[in-house]
Amino acid sequence: MNFFHQNNSRKLVDDEALALNLEKSQKPVDEVKILEAVLFAARDPITISDLRRLCPTVCDLTGSLERLDQLYKDRGVNLVKIKNSYAFRTAPQYNYLLTEYVEKKAKLSKAARETLAIIAYNQPITRSEIELIRGVSLYKGLLDSLLDTGWISLGTRRDAPGRPVTFITTDAFLDYFGLQTVKDMPNFQELNEAGLVGKRPDNISNFE
Repeated sequence: MNFFHQNNSRKLVDDEALALNLEKSQKPVDEVKILEAVLFAARDPITISDLRRLCPTVCDLTGSLERLDQLYKDRGVNLVKIKNSYAFRTAPQYNYLLTEYVEKKAKLSKAARETLAIIAYNQPITRSEIELIRGVSLYKGLLDSLLDTGWISLGTRRDAPGRPVTFITTDAFLDYFGLQTVKDMPNFQELNEAGLVGKRPDNISNFE
């Protein structure tokens, strides 16, 4: 073997050894810390599909989320699941400490609170069905004010004459009220005691 081939062979061996040493020296990916960083920086809840896209190095997404949940279980901030999304939120027992610092939603009227409760418990529901349950017509702008909060949105159209649009609650509604799904809502009696509704419409019976 001539000098040129000897040098090339030696260089190839040295390059392979360097690559192997670099691979060994790299720290293993801390999947929990990656998820923690992404979720901490996010303003809104992040879906599972978006987490997979944002954290491609996280192989065991479900397991890492479970470990992250346990890590924050007894802290002032908890990892919460909202439908198919995740976010960090202040632990419920400490919400009162942030009252003066948290931006408040515009105070809803009694009619708006009742309408929101009716939508939440009977969704998807049309305007005429809401009025039937409340027993009075909705004043102009009431549904618009609820749409502006981001807590409700337009649903599918009812398969009925005129194909009226329906209303449903949003993930923002669940997030704001600390719910994973609408099935986690309190029963209607608890809403009444909390002052969210004035009386119980006979039509409302869901999630009791």
